[in-house]
Amino acid sequence: MNELAKKKTSVAILSVLSNSGLIVLKVIVGLLIGSVSILSEAIHSAIDLLAAIIAFFAVRTSSKEADEHHPYGHGKYENISGTIEAILIFVAAIWIIYEAVHKFLKPGVVQTPVWGVAVMFISAAVNIVVSKRLFKVGKETDSVALQADAWHLRTDVYTSLGVMLGMAAIMIGRLVSPSTDLNWIDPTVAVLVAVMIMYAAYNLTRESARDLLDVSLPAEDIQWIHDYVASISPPVRSIHKMRTRKAGSQQFIDFHLTVDETMTVAESHALGDEICIAIKERFPNANVQIHIEPCALECTDSCVAGCLVDPAERLAVLPQVIDATETKEAPDETNTIAASTEPD
Repeated sequence: MNELAKKKTSVAILSVLSNSGLIVLKVIVGLLIGSVSILSEAIHSAIDLLAAIIAFFAVRTSSKEADEHHPYGHGKYENISGTIEAILIFVAAIWIIYEAVHKFLKPGVVQTPVWGVAVMFISAAVNIVVSKRLFKVGKETDSVALQADAWHLRTDVYTSLGVMLGMAAIMIGRLVSPSTDLNWIDPTVAVLVAVMIMYAAYNLTRESARDLLDVSLPAEDIQWIHDYVASISPPVRSIHKMRTRKAGSQQFIDFHLTVDETMTVAESHALGDEICIAIKERFPNANVQIHIEPCALECTDSCVAGCLVDPAERLAVLPQVIDATETKEAPDETNTIAASTEPD
């Protein structure tokens, strides 16, 4: 296991341990004082614990090297992890709303709300520390699973503060006006907690499921690749047919590169290696494939679209260029030169 994988695993274990402790604390206090909002927070933490366990196994599995049965690696385990976590959050939110409605119909009295304030304060403080650590490592390693877990805990911070304010309102209200019934605040806060959880689940579902559908990399990343390759012109005449996708922390990038047809196989291979190394410096987890094509006097639509030669210069240098859509079909790519993009 490499250093990044060890770092991801250690922070995932930290999340599991912190959530386990908070669940026990919230359940005990919630039952003792009869607070549905604190018990709803215990359920939220239980879902966070399950998510943390899923994230732990996801980061361990996704860090495995590609093998015969998984030639593109195991990165999508992290995306699957995030999607499962989002579904679990939705289920937890629905259950919390159900319990809150039941509490509205059959109101109870919250006993000793000061304990609720204390446990929610501890919960918020612990989750702030752990979520910051998860965000830091998740961004450093581009881990979907760790960032999803961090968002869980960050949501828990906000909901814990909401429950704490609810408990504080009940406590202060009883001191100011002992005859006023403020127990409705408890289930109301529980419903607000559930709504916030659903919103977090929606965002998490959108982020984690996106890569399962092989959505392309962000526009700014694609633009960087185009700009870098364009800086190598004139040896590179065109970059076209680019395809990108992401699986966990791994990026997959492939495109066609048109070069001067007088270049030897060795020269075009070396150029492909040079471009591959530069892209990997920018995207350390990238898997890059480049298809090399000779730049002849005939252009296809896709090649012209990515042409790096000035139009006026192109007409002067390539006077016989014709529109392939009118008179010719695109050249047979099976007869073009292919360059390995993994550095020798």
